[in-house]
Amino acid sequence: MQNLLPKHHSMSSDTRSCQNCKKDFVILHEDFLFYEKVKVPPPTFCPQCRLQRRLAWRAERGFHHRKCDLCAKDIIATFPQDTEFPVYCRECWWSDKWDGKDYGREYDWNKSFFQQFYELQQKVPAIALQVVNSVNCDFTNQILDCKNCYLLISAGWDEDCYYSYRILNSKNIFDSSFLLQCENCYQCVEGIGSSHTLFSQNVVDSLDISFCYDVRGSQNCFMSSNLRNASYIFRNRKLSKHEYEEALKTIDFGSSKNIQQYKQEFNNLLASSVHAYADIKNTLDSTGQILTNTKDCKSCFGSSELENCSYCLYIDGAKDSMDITIGTVELGYEISTGGVKSANIKLSADVWPEVHDITYCASCRSSANLFGCIGLKKDQYCVLNKQYSKEEYERLLPKIVEQMNAIPYVDSRNRVYKYGEFFPIQFSYLPYNESPAQDYFPMTKNEALRQGYTWRDEGERSLKITKLTDDLPDHINNIDESILHEVIECEHQAKCNERCTNAFRVILTELKFYKAIRMALPRLCPNCRNRERLSRQNPINLWHRKCMCQNTNTSRAIYQNKNVHSHGSNPCVNEFETSYSPERPETIYCKSCYQTEVI
Repeated sequence: MQNLLPKHHSMSSDTRSCQNCKKDFVILHEDFLFYEKVKVPPPTFCPQCRLQRRLAWRAERGFHHRKCDLCAKDIIATFPQDTEFPVYCRECWWSDKWDGKDYGREYDWNKSFFQQFYELQQKVPAIALQVVNSVNCDFTNQILDCKNCYLLISAGWDEDCYYSYRILNSKNIFDSSFLLQCENCYQCVEGIGSSHTLFSQNVVDSLDISFCYDVRGSQNCFMSSNLRNASYIFRNRKLSKHEYEEALKTIDFGSSKNIQQYKQEFNNLLASSVHAYADIKNTLDSTGQILTNTKDCKSCFGSSELENCSYCLYIDGAKDSMDITIGTVELGYEISTGGVKSANIKLSADVWPEVHDITYCASCRSSANLFGCIGLKKDQYCVLNKQYSKEEYERLLPKIVEQMNAIPYVDSRNRVYKYGEFFPIQFSYLPYNESPAQDYFPMTKNEALRQGYTWRDEGERSLKITKLTDDLPDHINNIDESILHEVIECEHQAKCNERCTNAFRVILTELKFYKAIRMALPRLCPNCRNRERLSRQNPINLWHRKCMCQNTNTSRAIYQNKNVHSHGSNPCVNEFETSYSPERPETIYCKSCYQTEVI
């Protein structure tokens, strides 16, 4: 493709104003080099607004009863029955009963590209749910190779996992997020290789722990933090096995009132614990949070196996890429869900696997050399779903880029979309409040509409509340299987801004789990529980800060048997990029101080 874009005259760093939030952001020298490489102009949205825009294009948590628009059978789908575009069940969408090229259209040189793309989007069938090779997983989305799962989102290779998000290679997980190779966990966030853990965060290779934070290789611990290869730790005190077992008898997880008290105690524990400035392992010249095996990466989060990547979120394997949200790709730019053995993808959403050389596409599979296409499978050399020869395609693309700059799309807020901008949020398949953008960048309905985004009001629900929260027995011992027939009021009563469903039900498998571990029945609906877990994670942003270690010729023990160190007459002078904002109460240490005191 011929590069018609002007060279960036200044290759040094440059500060610009985001046309969305109006805040200043910096484009670095290496960013300009990347834009030259992938043949796009510099962005006009800041990194945070670009992330928000991509998240608004990812379907995850919404579930609606409706009919397939092809076979007419009853299905569960991301999109309700009144959606303007057709929605097919998975079997019909993947079948040969339809062809995306049947919706192809000539390019209109008098109309903006984005308007033409949106019009095509309203005609091409969308898939009901993204569930691949999974069994008994009807109420799930964005999952692969799972079995017997319910309300599991964005996960793979799991069995018997419920009400959870981003769970991989795990079994018997309830109400948890970001776990890998874990088993028998409840209300946990960020864990690897751990089992029988409750209400804990940032736990690796540990067993039988509850209300713990930042724990490695430990077992039999309660309400403790910054542990390494420890056992029988109760409220950060080392006990004998007998003493620990006796102390644990005073803890009753079966009472809802007790759980609330333990949660408050855990919040106090988090505030008083030492926090590493970043959770990164085997990284070189990289910034972000929860990174493993990365090199030369900037502002990346929840990712591994990256090289020369920037502004990426939840990526497992990528190289020479920028602004990727969930995917695996080489040489990718501004992608919302995509990749898997793919290369040279730009400005696209839901494109996988083994796709390459595609731009401005959505829901395309195993294809190459596409521009502005939707719902194509194993196709190439298409524009707006219309087939061209290789020679025609290559002649057409430079003309389209030129036309996109000459006739840009301008939205209701006067945001200008030329070539190089990702799809407008208001063109997403989803209303803003049913996308993950609402989870990470929450807005009220009025705020969203004021910014020109779409919103879907909750219709009248078929479920009528039969059990008020205040009427629930406090203890799990006083709850029997009759609860399975009740519609329980969510404690938030839909008064929060957390996509509250106002009511929820308990399923049999779930009740058996609570009974087995003697755990109190939840008082919040699954959406509110998910939002509560999200609030325990750091934001997807970085701040420049100094180490807070103040050890000056005095010992500061975190708790018994911990190392201490001193900086002499002055506090530590190290500085870093961290996802802990300056307003937060936690004590944040640089790598050397953290390793000295904790490890």
